[in-house]
Amino acid sequence: MGSVVKDEEMSPPVKKLSSLRLNSPLAQVSLIGVVCFCCPGMFNALSGMGGGGQIDSTAANNANTALYTTFAVFGVLGGGIYNILGPRATLFAGCSTYVLYAGAFLYYNHYKHQTFAIISGAILGVGAGLLWAGQGAIMTSYPPTNRKGTYISLFWTIFNLGGVMGGLIPFILNYHRTADSVNDGTYIGFMAFMSAGTLLSLVILHPSKVIRNDGSGCTNIKYSSVAVESAEILKLFLNWKMLLMFPAAWASNFFYSYQFNNVNKFLFNLRTRGLNNVFYWGAQMIGSVLIGYVMDFSFKSRRVRGLVGVGFVGVLGSVIWGGGLANQLRYERDDKPWDLDFKDSGSVFAGPFVLYFSYGLLDAMFQTMVYWVIGALANDSETLSRYTGFYKGVQSAGAAIAWQLDTQKTSFLAQFITNWSLTTISYPLLALLILLAVKDDDDEDDEQSKQKKADESISLSKVG
Repeated sequence: MGSVVKDEEMSPPVKKLSSLRLNSPLAQVSLIGVVCFCCPGMFNALSGMGGGGQIDSTAANNANTALYTTFAVFGVLGGGIYNILGPRATLFAGCSTYVLYAGAFLYYNHYKHQTFAIISGAILGVGAGLLWAGQGAIMTSYPPTNRKGTYISLFWTIFNLGGVMGGLIPFILNYHRTADSVNDGTYIGFMAFMSAGTLLSLVILHPSKVIRNDGSGCTNIKYSSVAVESAEILKLFLNWKMLLMFPAAWASNFFYSYQFNNVNKFLFNLRTRGLNNVFYWGAQMIGSVLIGYVMDFSFKSRRVRGLVGVGFVGVLGSVIWGGGLANQLRYERDDKPWDLDFKDSGSVFAGPFVLYFSYGLLDAMFQTMVYWVIGALANDSETLSRYTGFYKGVQSAGAAIAWQLDTQKTSFLAQFITNWSLTTISYPLLALLILLAVKDDDDEDDEQSKQKKADESISLSKVG
């Protein structure tokens, strides 16, 4: 009988060819990255304009409140729905709601009725919960255990390239316009990308068909039932691991309303906001690659790598938020918007621009770090879909409140202090979670080997 060849022992040409298979983890993670490039990537670019590209942020704030309220519910339920329906139906249903949302702002551009935007936001929250639960399961369960940070950063890079491209759309189409709201072509461009992403989601394979380069399956997932998933989802709220992760989840989208509306929209004019988003989401690509390297390659021990990663993001975050405080003390909500243009010379433009760029860098590093921790808590897609669903649900509940705080005209400084405090609280709790729950690679390999032998013994006994 032939021996099984380990992935590390394969010759480079064979390894490269095997990685290009449609059913390889690399191909599937890349595909879900492209899907998110087209759908949430373009949504991020639209939101990053501040006010959904409108002069008045009220409609966008209310739509986002509705969005993240339903997202909070279906983010938690999304993992269970994914385990019942499988990836294609779940992702297709989720992606289709993004097109409706962009179309609602195209409608608002003409009629200024926010009801459609709010309803479409609520529907998008349902769809986003489905999409991100499926995305999280794919991104955290398919990669080899010692390369999860690399695969997460790969996804984050592809996904945020959508934000970069999406930032170019309003920058180019509104370059010579003096109006404060984007034109129809901007929304139509977003809708075209979102439609393409919806169709591409049908190429995603079921987890049982995805095979790693060493010939092993990524997960033993089977179609679940409503009763099983309902019980497992309820258990998450009593799971000590999820409770330690709760502050990080709550904080991870809370700062978007502040950064998009109170920094980008308040400080810059329309065309420069689009350009800023190119660099904001570009910074996310850099940040995800950087922290992915730290989490996968900095030290031999996986637990040590995790702790170093959390410490690194914590220190950098303190520096960036400190710079943000210095900037925020220069203006208040009642002040006249600055309307800075990218052609303005000197530090007048450069300082706020670098700060906004740094916010994007920190966002990606923070979220990649959290996803790495989630991925280190388990390996099977079924469990990780629930964990990531819980993460996205809590994240969205925080975001819903954040958008409404801005609608209620909460002071810029109060929002800033809240954001900095929430992220700071997260770091020691994530470090504790890593110490208590994350196993080193060798320990996990031993456990998987024992489980494999146990499964083989059971199979032999059944044959006998």
